[in-house]
Amino acid sequence: MKKLILAILVLSSTVFASTYQLDAAHSKITFKVKHMLISNVYGTFGKYNAAIDYDESTKKFNTLTSSVDVSSIDTDNKDRDDHLRAADFFNTEKFPNIDFKLLSVNGDEALGELTIKGITKKVTFDFENNGIVKDPWGNTRLGFALETKISRKDFGLTWNKLLETGGAVVGDKIAITIDVEAKKQ
Repeated sequence: MKKLILAILVLSSTVFASTYQLDAAHSKITFKVKHMLISNVYGTFGKYNAAIDYDESTKKFNTLTSSVDVSSIDTDNKDRDDHLRAADFFNTEKFPNIDFKLLSVNGDEALGELTIKGITKKVTFDFENNGIVKDPWGNTRLGFALETKISRKDFGLTWNKLLETGGAVVGDKIAITIDVEAKKQ
């Protein structure tokens, strides 16, 4: 009898779990960093994927992992983008991806492992679960957002130049915003 109850509990916990496919047309990864202490440079990554397994009954992720193609970086400046891909910054030949793995969600806070240039750190994100809706074509869609600030130096992104005034060309703190829409498979 105990085995039957255990089997029912295990099965019922996965009945509402669903795999979702990232909708790249309605998702975005953006970042911003201070430039010469007086302005911000904004950028995006255009190529990324995610594995999303979401339990609709508990509103929790069983799995959320993603990989970003660093060579898809775009700051609206080709020379800067080429420099960011080079060994001074991301070194995309050696480290082609940025990887993320969700570890836990507690209310509006998410903890994940972020790997940049082969360096993995636990990072806390502001988390917003926007829920599930049916689109006009009958598909179930999931939406959520993650935001954080990291020290780029913690991930081996240390290149910089000093200004005459003593400030740095590139700020240390990077603000990251991830908006995701995904379709149930």
